[in-house]
Amino acid sequence: METESEPYVRLATMRQLHAAIAELNTARSLADTLQTVADGVISGLGYELACVNVVQADGDLVVAAFAGSAAAESLITGRVGSRGSWERRLTMGERWGDLRFIPHTEGWVLTEDDVPQWFTEGPYPRFEDEWHPQDRLYAPMYAAARKDPPAHAMGGGGELLGVISVDRPRGGRRPGPWGQEALQMYASQAAIAIGNARLRANMQRALVRLEREQQALRASEESFRQAFEYAPSGMAIAEMGGDQHGRLLRTNDALCRLLGRQASAMRRYSFADLVHPEDIGTLLRTSAEGGRAELRLARRDSTYVWVSLRNSVVADTTDGPRLLLTHVEDIEERKGRELQLAHRASHDSLTGLPNSAELRSRLSARLCSRPHALRETAVEALDAAYGGYDGTVLHEPGYDPYDGYDGYDGYDSYDAYEEKARRRGAAARAAGGPFDHHVHLTAPGEGEGAADDGTKGLAVLFCDLDGFKSINDRFGHNTGDEVLIEVARRLTTGVRDGDTVARLGGDEFVVLADGLGSADAADLAVRLRNAIIPPIRVDGRAVRVGASFGISWASCGMSVEEVLQSADQRMYVEKRSRSKVHRRAG
Repeated sequence: METESEPYVRLATMRQLHAAIAELNTARSLADTLQTVADGVISGLGYELACVNVVQADGDLVVAAFAGSAAAESLITGRVGSRGSWERRLTMGERWGDLRFIPHTEGWVLTEDDVPQWFTEGPYPRFEDEWHPQDRLYAPMYAAARKDPPAHAMGGGGELLGVISVDRPRGGRRPGPWGQEALQMYASQAAIAIGNARLRANMQRALVRLEREQQALRASEESFRQAFEYAPSGMAIAEMGGDQHGRLLRTNDALCRLLGRQASAMRRYSFADLVHPEDIGTLLRTSAEGGRAELRLARRDSTYVWVSLRNSVVADTTDGPRLLLTHVEDIEERKGRELQLAHRASHDSLTGLPNSAELRSRLSARLCSRPHALRETAVEALDAAYGGYDGTVLHEPGYDPYDGYDGYDGYDSYDAYEEKARRRGAAARAAGGPFDHHVHLTAPGEGEGAADDGTKGLAVLFCDLDGFKSINDRFGHNTGDEVLIEVARRLTTGVRDGDTVARLGGDEFVVLADGLGSADAADLAVRLRNAIIPPIRVDGRAVRVGASFGISWASCGMSVEEVLQSADQRMYVEKRSRSKVHRRAG
């Protein structure tokens, strides 16, 4: 379980834990939820045995679910432990946050209590942190904290819902800080799932009464009111149909607290007024079809919170649907973890820039397979695209940015994909096709007479650092990493909002800048090169790197790899040209 020295394994563990937590929301009944909690400890946290003890109405705890051993499950499932014995265990154990750990050296005092438990055999621990078969680790599950907690609330800031018992951690060692935090977080999510399962059961019973017991409407309304007002998650009732469709008629205290708004003020809104503009389509589909959705709602302070929104239609047998009952659950924490995982998967861990996969994804989203027009591009157009080279040396005298540069084997003077695009162009335009709605990308200034038509395109600037290898060799990789971080910052500062700066790998970066002409792109390359040149201070020393830029244009009919390959090749042409000029100038 403990993989703190290996971030990639930790990320895999986080994904397993995320999958286990996601399973909690799919369980339909309370029994399914409890078993899912036990199974998630095995699949997501890496323990071999897991037991879920749930608080009964009388305060005692019953073994409601077990995972990892069929023999142990048949032995203790359904057995009850007294509240007093459980309180003794949870107060005597070592405190690991909300967790309680009782080592085998102290477990002998528990042999006389009535808490159901299993016994396993194994060798005596050889290491200080090795797990002993009679070690005990408990993860209490608490409901959301209340201002006036009941007398039987026990720690955790809220009412005790149950306790998860675990045994045999993966690797045979006691969980460290990372494993403890993961188990504690899972117990918190399990408590929410159990509370929601109970809430769903109560709501289903309320809805059945509303539909089938018209004669007992007043009594049913009072029962529903209790479930609605005191639900731990947000609840709302909205109109359906008519001029006031979607207007909120009633909201509970939990929803008002979540959004920071007064109940009287909430009646002036509908969910359509509160939803994030990007999520309005999701809300409309959910409102029309019922079901559930995840979207963002606006707080009073103009910030947004992620919620899980679940709708149920309260039907009248004579008039049809009249009201929409909406359950709103705060999922900000879970969404934050999901977005963090997604960011890690799509961004470079060193510089924080989009990585190669994200770069290709953004570029692919702008391209279609049909060329917009015949493209006639050759190596002779490079000088025009770059605006020519005036021989200016941007480095200080005596500085050699090409130290360690091995050169380039050669350059294919005519891109093969340019010829393929030319052959496909006429046929694609004649046949029309599925891309007529698409805003095609074109390469400005690449056809005869096109340099004066003001065409703007998506410029792809391939940047390779000059002299970076010598810095790594002389000062080490830590210095090299700091240089890459600073270069990434300077590149990001030098582009517009909406442009993309990505790290392709090593000392290679790519900039995507839309809406530029040929001269604009050449100017941008010069500005970025000049921004990189100033000295970079690392550990009290100043180091310098140069940069070579190759400019290509993303055009429909090209693949992502073709666009990047073109920019890469043009960068090497510029690097070789500037290297020769630099040597002549020296």
